[in-house]
Parts: sequence; C-alpha cells; structure tokens
Amino acid sequence: MKKSPQQKKLEDMLQPSKFSAEGFMGTDTRSVWEIIDADATELEKHGKTCAEVAERMQELTDIGKPALEEWVEVGAKLKVKVEDHRGAIPCPWPHHVRCVKRITTVVYKPTGRTIRWSDLNIHLIKEHGFFEGRGAAFRLEPRELIETIF
Repeated sequence: MKKSPQQKKLEDMLQPSKFSAEGFMGTDTRSVWEIIDADATELEKHGKTCAEVAERMQELTDIGKPALEEWVEVGAKLKVKVEDHRGAIPCPWPHHVRCVKRITTVVYKPTGRTIRWSDLNIHLIKEHGFFEGRGAAFRLEPRELIETIF
C-alpha cells in the first residue's frame, strides 16, 4: 500500500535529525504503525493501557522533580531520580507539542532493573501509543516498563 504524504513526513521525522540526533526508530525495520500495534498487543497482555502507563510514568517523574538529581525512595521497591537538561524537544507527530528535556531514571530495587525515560516518552506513549523502535536510545519495552513501575 502506498504511503500518504503525512505518513511519509512522520516517518522522516522519526529518523535522526536536528531535533533528535539518534531519531526514534533505532534499528527497527518495522513501520511506526507496526511498532505501535505490537506494543499495544503487549500492553493488552498485561492489562494496561497507554494512558495508565503514561500516568504512572508522570507520577514517578513528579515525585522525583523536587529532589532534582537526587534519588528519592518510592515505597519499598522503587527509587527515582530526575535530571533536567536545558531546552525542549518537539514531538515528531505533526502538532505543536514541545516537551522539556528531562530524564527520569527508575530503579526496581529487588532486581536492580533500571529504566529511564524522557518527558517526550510520556507524551509519545500517552498521545500516540509509541514506545519508540527497537534499538532507539529511549525505546521502552512495554513488558519491562509495566513490571518495573507497577
């Protein structure tokens, strides 16, 4: 099936650019829509929605923000650290959303599993169901994310 001009533009925006040096697709050869569908299936297997995952990610980011760059204990199993970086990064989808360059790191203490995300990741998951392509610097595997933050 032939791609629409909008689909082609989005796929171009997901590649390395001046906004994201590494891009959002990584080494993944699937289309953005195939990635979104596969990740939605994985979420469904674990009984979660994109909205629930993004809400929990935002909650953990908000807990860590006041202690900027210091670890914060969250219950018995998690610790969170938030780092602020100057500037903002635009969403690659064709709307005018810019997210602060902030990185949240979460450690699941029982196993030591560490996951990190940006504010843009939260937006991409909540609004577009996009966890990024395999091999991308900020790719989040839905199963690992759910097992870590819930």
